[in-house]
Amino acid sequence: MAYRLIYPDSYNKRAKKFLCKHPEIHNQYRKTLELLEFDPYHPSLRLHGLEGRLKDLSSVSINMSYRIVLELEIKDKAITLINVGSHNQVY
Repeated sequence: MAYRLIYPDSYNKRAKKFLCKHPEIHNQYRKTLELLEFDPYHPSLRLHGLEGRLKDLSSVSINMSYRIVLELEIKDKAITLINVGSHNQVY
């Protein structure tokens, strides 16, 4: 059973800005979202919980430089996308 991705307006604005700055990874980004919707635990996504201020959130990798921060609700099979950016970026 597939997961449901939730795209809040705040995420859509950030993603649009991010993709304008990094058009070279558009295909990787799209494939990451497709895989996330199908199986967020797929090893290539490197799903992991975050620490500190973001301790209630998780992250998946687009590639070695960029990630998507998300809220994963296992109960409802819902994944709320929060932000997209570099692994070093603090939100």
